[in-house]
Amino acid sequence: MNIALLNTRITIQKNGVTVDAIGNHKTAWTDWYSCYATVSNESPSEATQAGIVVDNTKVDFTIRWCRNTASITPENYRVAFSGELYNILGIDHMNFKKKLVKLKCQKVRRS
Repeated sequence: MNIALLNTRITIQKNGVTVDAIGNHKTAWTDWYSCYATVSNESPSEATQAGIVVDNTKVDFTIRWCRNTASITPENYRVAFSGELYNILGIDHMNFKKKLVKLKCQKVRRS
């Protein structure tokens, strides 16, 4: 493992329930964990759906394994990188050697 390749800071956000000042419960994304990653396989692609251009960029983030990264699931977490948000499509634990975790992500569609 070449640690010098982990040169980009990413933030992993967790979806959870928050309570506002007057006691209302609502779901919100909060910053959960920040680490350095290798960004690879950036494949920008666009498609036209119903006359709207949709950005379907897919990116892989490789991060070091730790207890926090071992608990990441695609349903409750997403990645913030370079001002953009990415949904986690899949997680590769790299043969379960407890060294690296690869997050396969796709850019979040915003309205």
